[in-house]
Order: sequence, then C-alpha cells, then structure tokens
Amino acid sequence: MELIGVPRGSDLVLDLTLQSVSEGVYVSGQVRASLAGECGRCLRTIQDTMDVEIAELYAYEDSTTDETTDEDEVGRIEHDLIDLEPVVRDALVLALPVNPVCREDCRGLCPECGVPWDDLPTNHTHDHLDPRWAALSKLGLADAGQGNDGSADRMPGPTP
Repeated sequence: MELIGVPRGSDLVLDLTLQSVSEGVYVSGQVRASLAGECGRCLRTIQDTMDVEIAELYAYEDSTTDETTDEDEVGRIEHDLIDLEPVVRDALVLALPVNPVCREDCRGLCPECGVPWDDLPTNHTHDHLDPRWAALSKLGLADAGQGNDGSADRMPGPTP
C-alpha cells in the first residue's frame, strides 16, 4: 500500500498448524508482521505490528480436487512442498488499513500552514482577508477593507 506496508526483508512470525486431511494439508494459524508507514492525517511515521489469521487447504498433487475445483481455487502441494507466500501476502495486504492513522484522535495538519495540529498552540489561527478587499492589501493600507465599525463584511456604496 502507498501509506503503510510490511518493510521489504522484515521477518514474519508464523504460528501455524498443518493438519493432514483426506484431500491434502489444511494450514491454519496466525502471522505477525512489522508495519512501517506514515499517518494519513498528519504524515508522522508509524511503526506497528499486525496479526492476521490464515486458513488454507493445499491439495495433494493427484487428489480428486483437480476434478472438482479450478486451478487457482485451491493451493497445491508440489513435490512435497507448500508455498505459503501467496496466502500470507494476500492476508497481510487485505488486513492493511486503507488510511492508516498514528492514533484514532489524530487531528491531522492545519490546512493553511501544513503543520500538525498537535505541534501548534491551542489558539493557532490564520487571518482571512475578505477576497473583495484583497487587492487593497497590496497597496499597504493599514485598514484596508475595514469599515468605521471594524467590520469587513460590507461593500462600500451609498447608504440608504
């Protein structure tokens, strides 16, 4: 995923049970992986672990499942070996959050200055100039856009 994933080359911890069944080997258990990425709200680094459950049947090479299932529906045992990579990869990718957050109450970034809200003082604000008076601010007038009462909401014009 773009924002978070399992770092390339990192170790996975597999706690699996392999059980012989009539059609093949049933593999079930838990996979633990390290995660690295960044928060989707504030862009801070995230370091975490994730546990996922897997359960998959691997059919014997010449089992009757060849006749009853498609090639990609059931994993196959090839030369007495089981390839767990596709199952583990799919389980991890499907469990990854689409929009990871460093914590549930993360407030993200200030849309004006781009600084994380947690790093800003509680009274942080940005002055917003009425767009109708924006051209006057370039002239350097100290009270551009301010009426006698200090409001910037009214357009100048004749008074009734």
